[in-house]
Amino acid sequence: MSTTQPTYEDILRLFQETDRKFKEIAEQSNERSKEIDRQFKETDRKIKEVSVSIGRLGNRLGDFIEDAVRPAAVRLFRERGIEVHDVFQKLTVQRGDESLEIDLMVVNDIESVGVECKSNLKIDDVNEHLERLAKLKRLSPKYANVKLMGAVAAMVIPENVARYAIGKGLFVIGQSGDHLEIRNDRAFKPAVW
Repeated sequence: MSTTQPTYEDILRLFQETDRKFKEIAEQSNERSKEIDRQFKETDRKIKEVSVSIGRLGNRLGDFIEDAVRPAAVRLFRERGIEVHDVFQKLTVQRGDESLEIDLMVVNDIESVGVECKSNLKIDDVNEHLERLAKLKRLSPKYANVKLMGAVAAMVIPENVARYAIGKGLFVIGQSGDHLEIRNDRAFKPAVW
């Protein structure tokens, strides 16, 4: 059996062929990387669009809740012994660098209830509403001499969030069948600012 030694030209051809294949593979890999990057960018763009749409939907659901609570507020608070003369939507107050917005204000001559409306109530929403209530009298002299109370209303109210809000002295308004109700028991005493 005779074995022939590869010539320098054979080795050179083999190296050149291997080098050409590596370059081809690298080019294909580079093209795949570019395609993957393009797909990631497209996916990221679509996720951002969906996030914006969900945010808009959340705002619309919040508006829907406000529209549902506003007419029910008179009945709900009168049942709790709070006479209602007016219900104002979107109370906005601006004093210097400070501002606040309360979705609904249920008022009479000596009492008022600031209501925050959400589609899905979270503990952070409760805390933010408590902060707004705490500064309302200072920012709006119109409410300085009234007994100010607070409420939260939502389509979805997890039990732990309802307990938290009640523990903080807020009325909790939620859906029960085909109508809204105040979920606090009759012995509930609201916090007053």
